[in-house]
Amino acid sequence: MPPFAKPTKAPVPRASLRALRAQAAQCRACPLWREATATVFGEGPARARAMLIGEQPGDEEDRSGRPFVGPAGRLLDRALADAGLDRKTLYLTNAVKHFKFQRRGKRRMHDRANAHEQEACRIWLAAEWLRLKPRWALALGAMAAQTLFGAAFRLSRERGRWIALDARTRAMASWHPSAILRSPSSVREQRYCELVADLRRLAQALDED
Repeated sequence: MPPFAKPTKAPVPRASLRALRAQAAQCRACPLWREATATVFGEGPARARAMLIGEQPGDEEDRSGRPFVGPAGRLLDRALADAGLDRKTLYLTNAVKHFKFQRRGKRRMHDRANAHEQEACRIWLAAEWLRLKPRWALALGAMAAQTLFGAAFRLSRERGRWIALDARTRAMASWHPSAILRSPSSVREQRYCELVADLRRLAQALDED
């Protein structure tokens, strides 16, 4: 089992990433699939040494079926470039694979997945983890961080430091790009710089590994 602080109660599938993606597309373990356009599975090389874990897909991710392609994804791409990391060498995924939203007129507004929905979807993150066996992991946002480190983890207090998940794997948490975009203008640039600093820590770890 993966070294997550939050447990995975259902059996975790074992297969190639391609097969896991196909299986996840048929998942009916929680109601989120009913309204979603696509299952947004992870993306990246099967031999990636580092996994970036976000929270859940947004509107553009749901329409495309790919992680981190909306406004938050574009901000992440800029941060990766500033940190000297190549997105193509990383595995990017989310703790929850379906877009949860509320309709406001013609707009679909993001709504946070609840504890049951997060738990139901955790087998797919666990399956990705067991397939990749990442050496390094970066949790983006509180949902992903608490999946790895537990409900008591506080991003504002513990961001930016490596934590051993087991004898092999180290993980760290940072701001989710969407949280930076929603931040007050007085702290938005500071949080972006902190995200870049954490990505540089990841780049350094990969260089020294």
